[in-house]
Amino acid sequence: MPADRLHLVRHGEVHNPGRVLYGRLPNFRLSAAGCEMARSAAVYLQGSARPVSALYASPLQRTQESAEPFAEAFALDPIIDERVIEPTNVFEGKRMTRAVLNPLNWRHLARPEIPSWGEPYAEVVARMDAAMNEAWNDADGGDVVIVSHQLPIWVTHLSVAGQPLRHDPRKRRCALSSITSFERAGSGWREVDYAEPASTAHAVDVGAV
Repeated sequence: MPADRLHLVRHGEVHNPGRVLYGRLPNFRLSAAGCEMARSAAVYLQGSARPVSALYASPLQRTQESAEPFAEAFALDPIIDERVIEPTNVFEGKRMTRAVLNPLNWRHLARPEIPSWGEPYAEVVARMDAAMNEAWNDADGGDVVIVSHQLPIWVTHLSVAGQPLRHDPRKRRCALSSITSFERAGSGWREVDYAEPASTAHAVDVGAV
């Protein structure tokens, strides 16, 4: 039988002393605070008394580490799914505050509706939807948790809400270790909840694509 609810969970704070856009770069792990954030998210979902029957995560280090508290809380082995990974971005490894001031980079900013600096939003939505549908249909009842990244979660929200995918990255409602929850609605999705169970008041959150 399919799942009852699907939760897209963002990873916790990343150790990023250079404050660069880390994208898909390797070796960007959770900070100590990020580990606590991930644990808070797992405790929150466990406290909701909703049974979680399947756990998925992006292949990047920060998402796999953020999945660990869920694996412990619900006695699950996380399944790695490449489709829920961070999008590609030409600014990986750079500080955005500096990169956008360089005229050589302006050509990458020419078409923000696609966007011209990375993987098209529509492609991100399509791969996320495919991963979500497969996880939903493969579940043995209960809820599914997918640990992913800010942009894939946010554009999924926009798509489900019927809103344009073009957006201001500074205005995303997708905090560190937040939980965005969905249920099926006919052949599509319906967003049913959003929660920020972790304390992020002093978090450094500058590396998201």
